[in-house]
Order: sequence, then C-alpha cells, then structure tokens
Amino acid sequence: MEFVHRSVLLKETVDNLNIRPDGIYVDGTLGGGGHAYEVCRRLGKEGRFIGIDQDGEAIGAASKRLEEFGSRVSIVRSNYVDFQAVLDRLSIKRVDGIMLDLGVSSYQLDEAKRGFTYREDAPLDMRMDQRQNKTAKDIVNGYSEQELYRMIRDYGEDRFAKNIAKHIVAARKEKEIETTGELVEIIKAAIPMRVRAAKGHPAKQTFQAIRIELNRELDVLRESLDGMIERLNPNGRLCIITFHSLEDRIVKNSFRKNENPCICPPDFPVCVCGRVSKGTVITKKPILPGPDEMEDNPRSKSAKLRVFQRA
Repeated sequence: MEFVHRSVLLKETVDNLNIRPDGIYVDGTLGGGGHAYEVCRRLGKEGRFIGIDQDGEAIGAASKRLEEFGSRVSIVRSNYVDFQAVLDRLSIKRVDGIMLDLGVSSYQLDEAKRGFTYREDAPLDMRMDQRQNKTAKDIVNGYSEQELYRMIRDYGEDRFAKNIAKHIVAARKEKEIETTGELVEIIKAAIPMRVRAAKGHPAKQTFQAIRIELNRELDVLRESLDGMIERLNPNGRLCIITFHSLEDRIVKNSFRKNENPCICPPDFPVCVCGRVSKGTVITKKPILPGPDEMEDNPRSKSAKLRVFQRA
C-alpha cells in the first residue's frame, strides 16, 4: 500500500509559518510530505528544509515526494524529541519555522498490519517507529490491572477504564491477547450495551490510550516545546496541529508559559523573578478546519492549530 496521508489544515499551517524564500524550516512529523511540499514550493535557492519522522515508510514516501527540491531538503529518520541533535549535526543554530502535525497518519490507520486500527483484525503493534522492540501486545499482556486502568483513564479518558482493565486481565489469563480484533471484543464486553449504541466505536479511546503510552506521545511533546521555541530566530514561528484535548492542553499551556513566564506573586508591583517572555501566542483561540475540509476529510474534525511567534 502506498503511503498516503491527507494533510489537515494545510493552507492555514503553511500560511502561518510566514515563509521567507531564504528561510530554514523544520517539519518534525514529516509523514507523506504534504505540508512539507507546500513549504518547499515557497523556498528559493537559499532556503532550507529539514524533515524528521520516525516511521521508515513515511521517510521513503516523503523522500520521493520532495526529490524535485534537491539539496534544499534534508530528511532524517528520528523522533522530533531529538530535533536539537538533528540541527546540531546539520550545523544549523536557529530556524525560521517549525511545524508538528501530531497523532497518527491516514496511512498508519488504514494499513491494517500496523495495528493502529480497531476496524480490522491485525497483530497488536501500534509502533510509530518499527525499529522499537516494544509493541502494543506487550502493554496489553504485560501491564498490571492498575497500570492498564491508569493508562486508559488518563490517555483514553474513558469512563469505563476500570472495567476495561479488569476484562483485559481476565481475558489474558485464558490466553495471550494477540490481535486488534481480540482486544476489540474484550473492550466491547466491558462496556454496557446501551452506551455502546449511543457513542462511537467502543474501542476508540482504549486504542488511543495504548498508542499514546507505547509511543510516549505526550512525554515527547512536553519535552520538545521549550527547546523548539528556543531554536527559533526572532519572529520565527512554531505551528502545531493537535487532535485531542490532552495534546492541545500541553501546547496551550506551554505557549502561555513561554509568552508570560513570570512567577512573581500577582500583588508585586514589578517583576523580580527575571523571567523574560520568549514571544507571543498568535492564536488566542485555535484555528479549526472549515466545514468543507471537515466534510471532505472527516478525520480533520478534531484538529486544532496553535501558533507561537518568537520575540
């Protein structure tokens, strides 16, 4: 199957990067190269683009898509949490724009063998970087009931987390849980029938929780944001697309803290903590997809774009 990913909020993201023809831009979640292509199209001969992705199949697809731009483009297989080391290796001190399109690509969801989808039966995998040894199967069969409950409650925000964890532990006593289909049936049995009929797919939130846990998605995001803002040139921009409330909260709080880092008590007449603002939050409210995009690409419905500009 060809690596195809429909870029969400494409125009909004690229426009908000304020691309300069001679600028340096980084995409930390390169995917199939949709956003990247639009950035590279706007670069002149002096411009530079660095694409980072941990998924080998994404790297292959994006390399092909961007080959027309030649030496302006550097593509690196890595996790964006290591972007500072990537820039250091390329002898780049600062950049003019960084973008992240978080979550799972359309390809990863649609390619059943990757084990992200709850709609088809496939091995329990869910690794974004297939060089990693640990898989979703290890979590489902290896975590304690308490650990499963915590993960599904915190990362899946599912009110039946306790019952789902209990059902998983009971089922794996009979036999190891090996496929997405087996896990879906266990989750269904843990959720009351009346609730199943009323809400979306019963396994959606648990699958999200396992994926986030396995790939350390929220930790990686948390650990990266301050460093990304630090490496921006004056007026450089960081554009981030999130797909669920946990990611969005991390981005919103980080941007707010970088805009106003002062920790002095509110009744102090002047700031004495010495913490200086790193820049401005451009999006006081997130940018959302328009009705046409949501209709054309239902997966875009939960997308939110937030933008920060370096001082």
